[in-house]
Amino acid sequence: MANPDGDNPARPAAGVRLCALGEIADPGGKSFRFRAGDKLFAGFVLRAGAAARGFVDSCPHAGWPLAPMDDRYLTRDGRHILCAGHGALFSLDGRCVAGPCEGEHLRPWPVDVRDGEVFTA
Repeated sequence: MANPDGDNPARPAAGVRLCALGEIADPGGKSFRFRAGDKLFAGFVLRAGAAARGFVDSCPHAGWPLAPMDDRYLTRDGRHILCAGHGALFSLDGRCVAGPCEGEHLRPWPVDVRDGEVFTA
């Protein structure tokens, strides 16, 4: 399957440093926005211990950003990703488990943790 964001010139190339892993709550998430001219790429990184996972910040049902405010992606218990727009719940691997997009997935945004730093992959 082709990556729908692959032709977005605002999507950062592999190897771009995003932040120190310690800048992301554990568990928690952090928002990232990149702009190139009139194009915008929005992504977020979730942290669980020493691991990080990235997703494109776009609801598969409606296309809007998931969080109502930067970095607010998880439910209070930290067990799910929440779409604030319509309350859909996603497992931490990005699969929608409740809501109008049930069974669909968030688009992955590959990231890598090296020496305590998070990079695009």
